[in-house]
Amino acid sequence: MRIQQRPRRYVARYWLLLLKPVLRYSATRDAFVLRGVGRSAGPVLRVDRRAGRENSYGGIERRRVHVA
Repeated sequence: MRIQQRPRRYVARYWLLLLKPVLRYSATRDAFVLRGVGRSAGPVLRVDRRAGRENSYGGIERRRVHVA
């Protein structure tokens, strides 16, 4: 049994659509894995939802602000 989890790799949604014939969705991992060998080998892919979120917040920036 594997003790260490395989790292998740974030890919664009269109790559998952192109690779759909060789990938399956694993609900326990909440990611896509290779059909047949994905239980123990191969990449663990997730949709990259992180892109474009940096500047989407329109409020006041409060992180790393020091009060005098």
